[in-house]
Amino acid sequence: MAGFCRLLDKGFSGARRCVSVLWILEARIRGVQFQGKVVFSGRPVVSVASGSELVLGDKVRVNSALRSNPLGCFQPSVLRTLVPGARLILAKGVGISGAVICAGLSIEVGEGTQIGGGAVIIDNDFHEYAAPGWRTEMRRGARPVKIGREVFIGTRAIILKGVQVGDRAVIGAGAVVSKDVAADHIAVGNPAVAFPNRRLGLDTAKICR
Repeated sequence: MAGFCRLLDKGFSGARRCVSVLWILEARIRGVQFQGKVVFSGRPVVSVASGSELVLGDKVRVNSALRSNPLGCFQPSVLRTLVPGARLILAKGVGISGAVICAGLSIEVGEGTQIGGGAVIIDNDFHEYAAPGWRTEMRRGARPVKIGREVFIGTRAIILKGVQVGDRAVIGAGAVVSKDVAADHIAVGNPAVAFPNRRLGLDTAKICR
């Protein structure tokens, strides 16, 4: 029975790889730029505004299928540039699982960064108040987000507009990050507080500045 299950799993894995080609083709048609081999496991939600730029580097992996992540992806990954002139860049080796990344101005994610299930990265507020009520606004007030190399972003973490995250930083599960996080630091909590990663030999506590 165990052997049969393994054989069945291999069969499904092969089928998913074949279907992945269709989702990549769809993304190309929508305007995504590919800079090498990219893997889609499941169908992500992708949109590219006219005059904007959405770039996926070599060896980027985008998980959207339920079984594509050990925790299970409860939603597909979402990659969107929202308005003309926006930029969303995922560098070589970035991996995301059921995460949401929406750019109204600029979001850059450095090489080898891993983004956990349900994480959200946004560079704008999506709405602004103008009497007599709220209206959609995804560019005015937007501030660029830049995430360094080999960063780890835990499940359901939220990174808000204007944040810069340094290389090799760790963003804890469920953290809400509204201020910069230095390289080699760990940020946890809501609002997030950062402190040195002692495994790297740092010894001075630091709060998100």
